[in-house]
Amino acid sequence: MNRSTLIRSTLIRGALIRAASLLASACALQPFPAQAGGQEMAFAAGQELIGKPAPRLVLRTIDGASIDLGKLYGRQAVYLKFWATWCVPCREQMPHFERTYEAAGPDLAVIAIDTGFNDSLDEVLKYRQRLGIKMPIVLDDGAAGAAFNLRVTPQHVVIGRDGRVQYVGHLADAQLDAALLKARTEPASQSAGAGGAAPPLVHYHAGDALPNWSPKTIDGAAMPLADPDAKRATLLVFLSPWCESYLATTRPVLSKNCALMRERVDALAAAMPVRWLGIASGLWATEADLADYRKQRNVTIPLALDESGKLFRAFDVMQVPTALLIGADGRVARRIELNDFASADALRDALGAVR
Repeated sequence: MNRSTLIRSTLIRGALIRAASLLASACALQPFPAQAGGQEMAFAAGQELIGKPAPRLVLRTIDGASIDLGKLYGRQAVYLKFWATWCVPCREQMPHFERTYEAAGPDLAVIAIDTGFNDSLDEVLKYRQRLGIKMPIVLDDGAAGAAFNLRVTPQHVVIGRDGRVQYVGHLADAQLDAALLKARTEPASQSAGAGGAAPPLVHYHAGDALPNWSPKTIDGAAMPLADPDAKRATLLVFLSPWCESYLATTRPVLSKNCALMRERVDALAAAMPVRWLGIASGLWATEADLADYRKQRNVTIPLALDESGKLFRAFDVMQVPTALLIGADGRVARRIELNDFASADALRDALGAVR
């Protein structure tokens, strides 16, 4: 018996004992409450996916290879792991992920999808080399995250040989092993892959008129992205409530930039005749988290949670802090990113130049 077969047999024996009861309890979970842990958030994100045909996506690896998920459905089970280089539990779970990849036979495709959020190709390449990762790695542009309701890192997605999503979770535990076993051992399906192609991402850039979107703030008020009276410019500030704290050790420069953004916005919010809206990523955040962030950091501008990531994707925001200046005419006027917030004058000058 070779090493891969031995590892696979061990995983199967352990998972068989608990598979039925664990999978049943996972399906019974309700939508996550405020301050829920990662597993509950992942279960909630997966509720509308479980049992449905998986989205057909064509993924591009960081080595230039193309992976057509639609062509895998019906022949192989598929295991997608969404992760990030700054994510501590992703690093902790990587040995389990690597073992699963090494034990995978022709009945299982294992793909690592970096979320692309606050990450770069250079960071991913360095991470791969440092940890010796061998499986295919994709740097997401937001399309895969949108298709599979990304809410936490890591987020595991298991697709059966019938082409249907069978499991979405956060932990590398017995429930995940049971889901992988079930996906691999059930029969393939000639009618698999019937899920529709993921809709193309529509992005808005400088000069584009904004759609009539009015995100709801955490106080319950609907706030149009552009001034309905066409009199004032608007600054949309894209943020994460955990950036300053969680990334202080794994991404200290980024953490500092998030703090600088908050300080610059706070200093200008009362002085400039501009509409303000903070838009928080839904990755690892709930409205309760955003409310805590507002209270702890004394944030004064209105805040909204982009739970589905719709606004982040629409404006091609893959890193925080990022700000978009919207003119009184409702068109995107300027984009401000990262180190721009370090200058005391950059934000003020940008606001003063937009009408």
